[in-house]
Amino acid sequence: MRIKFSDRWLKIVLGGLVFITILIAFAYIRVWDKTELEFRFQINQELIQVSMYGEPPTFAIWLENGKGDLDNVYITHRAFAGDWEGKPQVPVALPYWFYLNESGKLSKENSSSGFLDIDAVSGATPRDEFFVIRVRVPPDSTYMCWIEMNLSGDYNEFYKETDPVNMTSDEFGNGQPALVYFGKIETLIGQILEPEIFGMSILPDTTENIIRSLVGITTADDVFSSIEVEVVRPKPYIIK
Repeated sequence: MRIKFSDRWLKIVLGGLVFITILIAFAYIRVWDKTELEFRFQINQELIQVSMYGEPPTFAIWLENGKGDLDNVYITHRAFAGDWEGKPQVPVALPYWFYLNESGKLSKENSSSGFLDIDAVSGATPRDEFFVIRVRVPPDSTYMCWIEMNLSGDYNEFYKETDPVNMTSDEFGNGQPALVYFGKIETLIGQILEPEIFGMSILPDTTENIIRSLVGITTADDVFSSIEVEVVRPKPYIIK
């Protein structure tokens, strides 16, 4: 049996297809000349499970532009809010980021001093193996990407929970020191950066300085199985 459409219904269907096509084209046009940095992390779940607390790593991501300005991209909630289960702040978790943030070198949340257009920079600590976050950046620019990470309770023979000889203890359960990753990327679509370990940060030995030597690090450098930063176009949208 053949179904015949009247001219009226045919025009409605064709008109709808044209309208949808225009909306899709509009969505792509809106993002055609825009760029984002997509940070992709693979977190080593095995190392988390064998650490004393079994909690995912605390980390912070921030960018530095060509003028030397710094702006936060993402910080896990406890570090950003100082929510450490009864302890007001634990700067030892991310010493370098803590120094930059408290000294005003990094923009605060909802601050007009930042150069990134971000509604919120803090989020729950990722518990899955893979974590992805994007940030909008101007095209044809160059940024230094900084990442600092610490896995609590990943003790080893160099960084112990208690040291009877020196009569010291790890008050905040820091374990191995926080590691700082660094890389430089130009915002051209398709560019990919794999940040490398720049050094480590320790309190009270250092705040604004990064220790380039990794003496005593045994497993902390494997907490992130991989880190990639790729320059991508934003996802097309009609209403935002």
